[in-house]
Amino acid sequence: MKTQCVISCLVMIISSFSLAADKPIRVGMVTDVGGVNDQSFNQSAWEGLQKLKKELGIKASYQESKQDADYQSNLETLYDAGNDLIWGIGFKMADAILKAAKQNPKQKYAIVDYSFGDKTPPNVVGVMFKAEEGAFLAGFIAAKMSKTNTIGFIGGMSVPIIHSFQYGYKAGAKYANKNIVVLEQFSESFTDAAKGKAIANQMISKNADVVFHAAGAVGDGVIEAAKEKNKMAVGVDRDQNYLAPKNVITSSMKRVDNAIFQVVADLQKGSFKGGSTQNFGLKDGAVDIAPTTSKMIPASLIKEVEALKIKIADGKIKSPSTEAGYTTYLKTLK
Repeated sequence: MKTQCVISCLVMIISSFSLAADKPIRVGMVTDVGGVNDQSFNQSAWEGLQKLKKELGIKASYQESKQDADYQSNLETLYDAGNDLIWGIGFKMADAILKAAKQNPKQKYAIVDYSFGDKTPPNVVGVMFKAEEGAFLAGFIAAKMSKTNTIGFIGGMSVPIIHSFQYGYKAGAKYANKNIVVLEQFSESFTDAAKGKAIANQMISKNADVVFHAAGAVGDGVIEAAKEKNKMAVGVDRDQNYLAPKNVITSSMKRVDNAIFQVVADLQKGSFKGGSTQNFGLKDGAVDIAPTTSKMIPASLIKEVEALKIKIADGKIKSPSTEAGYTTYLKTLK
């Protein structure tokens, strides 16, 4: 009887371990205020989780933030739901992620577009992108395609992650044409499409015929202005050509979906690099120009861009991400 009992107990224990092993990983994400359908990085993040659901069988969910005040409560909702990993999408969520991570030290968190550096909690992974590398290519294309010798840049807010796009874009433009004029303005928003359209129209009135935005949903207005005035636009984060097929000549893509896929796939394999920041760039396939670019610009220019990609990936061209870096970079141009 005792032997049978021991065997039965062992079977039950082994079965419970088997069920636990078969249990799918649960991953939730909290969007920034742009929302899950922002045509930009929040949407790209959700697409990454959807791909994980399809290919690796994870359970995916999200909480949408309408305002900054929603971040903390949305993180708590996902924590209460028993997620194995909780994502904060966007640098604006840094404080909320840090607070949640300290309150729940056994819960795993990850954040896009922010690094806590050497103060990263052991249960947090930061994910950063070398956005300046993709923006460099976009700026090169913009300058080469411009017929007025004037292009524009519209940023969401004057913060480091947007500066990466700004200075990378300007550097690429100057690499293509030292005399190019780059108009610049920040919208101080990632959601106000009307403001984006107004700023773009102002730039167009000042002779800009290509305008690049790194401003989330503000960019919807930028692209609309380009479409109405029959000018060229450069999208961001995702391939935004579908928003204006005749006007969006390229997009500086930041593959948030690929980065999220990689981090979660590693977690499923038992690897979570807590306490660190993972950096993704052109070499990793995490930043690039949009696939539709080849339909919008001459084949000869595509060849030039492909050659630039190799130089950037090999480190022969180092795109700046800060004002100081950009100033130094300009001195290297012949």
